[in-house]
Amino acid sequence: MVEDTKCSCGSANVAIFPCVGASNVGQLSNKVAIELEQQNFGNLMCTVGIGARAPGLMKSAEASERIIAIDGCPVNCARKTLELAGFKVDRHIVISELGIKKNKDKNLKDNEISEALEKTLEKLQSE
Repeated sequence: MVEDTKCSCGSANVAIFPCVGASNVGQLSNKVAIELEQQNFGNLMCTVGIGARAPGLMKSAEASERIIAIDGCPVNCARKTLELAGFKVDRHIVISELGIKKNKDKNLKDNEISEALEKTLEKLQSE
């Protein structure tokens, strides 16, 4: 895995919202978000809580300087949920657009998680 990499988002107050969909790429979006939080890229937040308009989550998102949405596929549920709630998504990653084919296998292998994380980090650093 990539270590000591800094997000080009330029802020310590970054909210990360994954889609956590019912496919491999949806599950990878959550695993990637967890890894990004562990590497201090930002704070993992609950996307469904934004859809539910949970007051605490809404305030946390409002207080964030930057928002990253990580979707599994082009349906873009995480990004759309945030936008429908009135938030501007600063960075948007779509796991299936990183060369990872969508399927229904939710038993992720370590190498799949590593690949998705590496490609996500590359995309975050290139924009």
